[in-house]
Amino acid sequence: MLVVIISDIHDNIPNLTKVLAYCRENEIKKIICCGDLASMETLDFSNDNFQGEIFYTFGNMDNDFLKDYFFEKLDPSTSCLAGRQALGMTYKKTKIFKNFGEAEFENTKVAFVHFPWEAEELCRMGKYQFVFYGHTHKPFEEIINECKMLNPGNVANQIYPPTFAVWNTEDDEFGLVRINGLK
Repeated sequence: MLVVIISDIHDNIPNLTKVLAYCRENEIKKIICCGDLASMETLDFSNDNFQGEIFYTFGNMDNDFLKDYFFEKLDPSTSCLAGRQALGMTYKKTKIFKNFGEAEFENTKVAFVHFPWEAEELCRMGKYQFVFYGHTHKPFEEIINECKMLNPGNVANQIYPPTFAVWNTEDDEFGLVRINGLK
């Protein structure tokens, strides 16, 4: 199975359209989004233009209306991810997580979050084979405690050229796709 990993869309609908067309052309049925869709309109656009399942966690640029629409304010007494659960809810075809998400694909447990320091914390927990994150807009990967931490870059075309990652769950190989090269 192929899974697309995206982050930092920042309402860039033209680039998101290219990502979703890539998913259609390659029969991809799962997307993991590591935050910063930015608006309800972009969330709805994703749901309306993708036939599969989307796993999404909030980023720092997801506006308060979007966050408040789905979840109450976070309990300030719980300051670390280890003390939080990956609680989610479903909206259309999207499973939404406030703090971080977790899922299992082909018997591989993964987590996804927006911030790199939280991704590192999740890797150190020893629960996941892969942890995906965003925020920096820069494609990057690193191994921490036998856990691969991977940033797919950004869809928005901000700071770095726009990219996303494709994960082949059969061989756990990852590829980076440059959005500017897509039609």
